[in-house]
Amino acid sequence: MHDDHRLVEARLERALQQRLRPALYGETVPLDIEVWHAPGEPVPVSEALAADFKPAALGDKWGPPWGTSWFRLTAQVPQEWDGRRVEAVIDLGFGGGPGFSAEGLAYTPDGDPIKGLNPDNIYLPISGLTAGGVSESEHAKAKGGTRFQVYLEAAANPTVIQEGFRPTNLGDKSTAGTDPMYEIRRAEIAVFHVDVWHLLRDVEVLSQLMQELPEDLPRRAEILRALERSLDALDYDDIPGSAALAREQLAPVLSKPAYASAHQISAVGHAHIDSAWLWPLRETVRKVARTVSNVTTLAADNPDFRFAFSQAQQHAWMKDHHPKVWDRLKQAVEAGQIIPIGGMWVESDTNMPGGEALARQFVHGKRFFLDEYGIETEVVWLPDSFGYTAAMPQLVKLSGHKWFLTQKISWNQTNKFPHHTFWWEGIDGTRVFTHFPPADTYNGQLTGKELARAQRNYQDQGGGTWSLLPFGHGDGGGGPTREMLGRAERLADLESSPKVTIEHPADFFARAHDEYTKAPVWVGELYLELHRATYTSQAKTKQGNRRSEHLLREAELWSAAATVAGKLDYPYADLDRIWKAVLLNQFHDILPGSSIHWVHREAEETYARVAVELEGIIERAQAALAGAGDATVVFNAAPHDRNGVPALGAAVKSGSHAPAVTVERDGGSLVVGNGLVRVRIDERGLLSSVLEIESGREAIAPGTVGNLLQLHVDTPNVWDAWDVDPFYRNKVKDLTGVDSIEVIAESAEEAAVAVTRSFGSSTIVQTITLRAGECQVNIDNEIDWHEKEKFLKAAFPLDVRAAQSASETQFGHLFRPTHTNTSWEDAKFEICAHRWIHVGEPGYGHAVVNNSTYGHDVTRDVREDGGTTTTVRLSLLRAPRVPDPVTDQGLHRLSYALVPGAGIPEAVEEGYRINLPARTVTGAEGVAPLVEIDNPAVVVEAVKLADDQSGDVVVRLYEAHGNRATARLSTSFGLASVQETDLLERTLADREIADGGVSVALRPFQVLTLRCKRA
Repeated sequence: MHDDHRLVEARLERALQQRLRPALYGETVPLDIEVWHAPGEPVPVSEALAADFKPAALGDKWGPPWGTSWFRLTAQVPQEWDGRRVEAVIDLGFGGGPGFSAEGLAYTPDGDPIKGLNPDNIYLPISGLTAGGVSESEHAKAKGGTRFQVYLEAAANPTVIQEGFRPTNLGDKSTAGTDPMYEIRRAEIAVFHVDVWHLLRDVEVLSQLMQELPEDLPRRAEILRALERSLDALDYDDIPGSAALAREQLAPVLSKPAYASAHQISAVGHAHIDSAWLWPLRETVRKVARTVSNVTTLAADNPDFRFAFSQAQQHAWMKDHHPKVWDRLKQAVEAGQIIPIGGMWVESDTNMPGGEALARQFVHGKRFFLDEYGIETEVVWLPDSFGYTAAMPQLVKLSGHKWFLTQKISWNQTNKFPHHTFWWEGIDGTRVFTHFPPADTYNGQLTGKELARAQRNYQDQGGGTWSLLPFGHGDGGGGPTREMLGRAERLADLESSPKVTIEHPADFFARAHDEYTKAPVWVGELYLELHRATYTSQAKTKQGNRRSEHLLREAELWSAAATVAGKLDYPYADLDRIWKAVLLNQFHDILPGSSIHWVHREAEETYARVAVELEGIIERAQAALAGAGDATVVFNAAPHDRNGVPALGAAVKSGSHAPAVTVERDGGSLVVGNGLVRVRIDERGLLSSVLEIESGREAIAPGTVGNLLQLHVDTPNVWDAWDVDPFYRNKVKDLTGVDSIEVIAESAEEAAVAVTRSFGSSTIVQTITLRAGECQVNIDNEIDWHEKEKFLKAAFPLDVRAAQSASETQFGHLFRPTHTNTSWEDAKFEICAHRWIHVGEPGYGHAVVNNSTYGHDVTRDVREDGGTTTTVRLSLLRAPRVPDPVTDQGLHRLSYALVPGAGIPEAVEEGYRINLPARTVTGAEGVAPLVEIDNPAVVVEAVKLADDQSGDVVVRLYEAHGNRATARLSTSFGLASVQETDLLERTLADREIADGGVSVALRPFQVLTLRCKRA
């Protein structure tokens, strides 16, 4: 019996490949081909239409990497085809999958976009060609004798990642070469056989379903026999003429309804388009235009079709660069077929953006959708980001969203996540209803295999009965196809299959929420047990992000202060534009460092421009605030007082009263002290002792040294830029060799020792500095890095028995165990922290703060003396070769510091200070802080003027120590009213003003936004 089944299955497979699919098109007429190769970068449509086209032919080569060729394709519909369905069929030499090969966008001779072409979408249904696009209706008929002409903008995008993850030079135009990669393989108009198309959909749906059923299930045999009868009914000499009869044999099995208990799937059209990845930003703009053109074409003939389109930036690109695509997009949104979703500027990384930046992702994304479409998004849509911060639930709620979706956690290497539908609780206690599609893909195609996996894999059986499945070609775009919609129609109510309903994601979430009222709760971060190296790859991109975030804080703070003082106009437009540039580069393949060289080169250039512009805004505001004079005015943008300078204010510099810094020579060692800490730097330039004087405790564990640079071999199995595999620890070299040790500063205020080392092809100069009045050891690094497949870390073995580490995250911190009792803890061998990481035992601990590092690891070991060493390591640099073969090569400058004896409050303060160094301006007077808080546990994260340009002062603050806190906010200006608002500065509640200020009470890690109207 089983052998008989396999014979039929083999017959079916051959019939599909050699009979049915080739019969989709009948008679053909070649298209006349002309071509114009655009020089350099892509050109506007108008320029291409006016270009000098030359004759071309099948087999001609085109397309150097990243080049653009325009094809003019012309044919006349034969008279005898009158009244038949006719399509143009074009193969530009496609290879790979949609979005990862050559792509094209077709235009009318008037320059109206028609539809995108890619390896899985090679047709233009010219029977229904109109100025507004193209109709795919099977009722559209061609008119014999009609002349057809179309222009095709063809992008020669290379396949950057080669089989086996071999490095290539294709990731930048300057190194990719100039040899054409593609050749024209097919260009014709053809009669399209509608009945054959429908037969193909019938056969593939049933055959895919059959393959997922147990061999002894009667339904499987029933489907198999129906397929066999269908093949018997086909006349291989006239497949179009016999297709209807073949379909009749399948109709009975296709019409049987699903079981009452069948799993139910909400299918949502989707095209995950990476805003940059294996292509540059400029190419993403074109990918979006192709995809939206495809989607609006499908929507025109399928009124029940729904397509979720996230990333406000991509909508904005259409508005700015493709106004005709934008018009079609707006129409489809108004019709409810394209659904703006996600409420973020881009689908950002969520581990590394700072708290205010992650808030602004929601502010700018949601506001765009409100302003342009009048739509309040409800679903946060992040299917592909590399793990999710525990700060996210609160920000989801504060931005007016209700639901959260991702799929990426299904990629875990070690532990299977235990739920698909659940409540996710963040660090402050906020919960958001969350769903992971159990089909384990955000690029679904509605295949039988995907549906069967969704039903079988769903972790919450008995509680929920629905799951969501995004379908459509993605990553490089493309979106759903008519074939996918054909499958969806047949799968709506089919025996032995889940039921499929195409609908709005919010409808799914509302139903799932109402159905599963007692869904389980997951507390804390959604840690992805994969792609851990993204905390470190492309250090300059990460450094540019960190610096930009803090420069924006300063620019807003000092501009607000200067505007309130009546000395300057607030630079609303400039700050809005700069924020959007920074937010774009937080996309989940840019900031994590997993894009091609072109992308990171452009990111570095953007950050440099942003820095110059923001420095100018800061300088102008500070100069206006300080006034004309000869005094040295010190500005402190940090949220805590510093050396006599108020938080968020400025003071005229006065002399230091801290004990002097001293330097002693002790044999081959240097001993540097300042009354708070005494540091011994041994003959190798390493920290052999860091004694915190007040407690008398040594920070460095016995028998170890601090600031030990360690070099690992780093050859992950796959995903080079993304992954660091646990076996990297098996091979390590301690960099203890030293070229020179030199005291380069020695004064009462500061002592600095420069240590130079060479290793491999690289050199590092570390400047170890101790300053008067600071209980910390500062280490500035200048690294000329030229290693390949290496991982550089800086280790601090600390003499504390820490059961857990605390890592700063957005608007708070996160505790993680330092032990590996379970596989869940063991999997977190590389973790993300922002400005600081803290380890300690009850009553005592240490912090390591940094100005640009995100990757860390924390381990613990019991020593022979019975003590415990807790080692904190910062991940400084990597050198993967894919997709960027020159990742991180060159000069880097970065800083970190050990803060001995620090508790979490000190970690918070020093983390801000190292990222917000004091600025000095020549002027006349200090500057009273615009706002003041009387409790150091309540941190001011942002001070700005309201986005509606009303002149109201907006203050965002949060509880930073992990405890309940009360505080009083006072201002240097008169208060007329104060409102508590959401992130978009919309009123949630009125706040009472008493004695010119406002009292607040915060739960641990609560974020609070206050809008202050000036009297």
